[in-house]
Amino acid sequence: MSIRLCIVISILLSLLAPVHAEQSLGDAIKKIFATPTPTPKPRKKRSASTTKQKSPSPSVTPSPKKKRTPSTEEESGSPTPGAKERETSPTASLHRKKKHSSSPEPFETPARSTSPSETPLPTARPEESPELSPSPPKKHGAPNATLAPDQINGFDNYPAKVQKLLNGALELTTRSLDYKYGSADPASGGMDCSGFVYFVLKQNGIGDVPRDSSEQYVWLRRAGRFEPVLSQKDDSFELENLKPGDLLFWTGTYSIERDPPITHAMIYLGRERKTGRRVMVGASDGRIYQGESRYGVSVFDFRIERGGKSDEGRLRPTFVGYGHIPGLRD
Repeated sequence: MSIRLCIVISILLSLLAPVHAEQSLGDAIKKIFATPTPTPKPRKKRSASTTKQKSPSPSVTPSPKKKRTPSTEEESGSPTPGAKERETSPTASLHRKKKHSSSPEPFETPARSTSPSETPLPTARPEESPELSPSPPKKHGAPNATLAPDQINGFDNYPAKVQKLLNGALELTTRSLDYKYGSADPASGGMDCSGFVYFVLKQNGIGDVPRDSSEQYVWLRRAGRFEPVLSQKDDSFELENLKPGDLLFWTGTYSIERDPPITHAMIYLGRERKTGRRVMVGASDGRIYQGESRYGVSVFDFRIERGGKSDEGRLRPTFVGYGHIPGLRD
């Protein structure tokens, strides 16, 4: 062994870390002169452009159940080369953790909050607004008037059917019912003139009575039970056949295109015991009882009015006659 070789061996032995006692000098020399195993180079960190998944278009809104779109291998079922290594690489895992901790998931779109100005305010429908659909002003006059049967002269001598009919009519005057055009039902809160007549007659079993005052007039004319009155005097002989329970008819109470032009109807009661005046019952929009206007279902004075127009140019009602109700006195 040359001197040079011995020097090299001694230098190498001095450089070696403490070797276990059980290892031989030969093993140490073999370890020194063995071919070194090449250390694998660290894998270069992939750029963000290759590892970052493709972000969706801003206009595309992802499904709320999926936080990310599956990769190509997840869609096809056959992983691309190197995919497994990338998945298990600590570097890639660390890179994903940093990416996820610094920003939200690429396909997660935060929930859109609606500002108070975007929230639609409820609007009231026109029919719910009292300003858009005001109720017509109610006319104010004297309270509705009524009479008890014993306040009518000779009521006890009336036929039983007439008494029943008039009792039903007088009972309606105690309900404070208004004048309500187009109504024939007291449950609605009011009735008009022909509606009152229709209801009372129907209530007493008279089934063929028409609803309209003009048709009621025609109904009695055709039955031969109508008595015309042309006189303007309350003591005219034309009223000699007027009986309690008869229907009374007027024209000109309001302007209307109707043939025949009958516009008002009521039921005759007889004479009031206290005053001796003729009285009637029905629904009116301002007729007089004891000098005061009444609006609704009430007792009224009966007198023959003059026709034509008043000094103010208003129409004046004209009494045209009366009719006997079929079957009431038969």
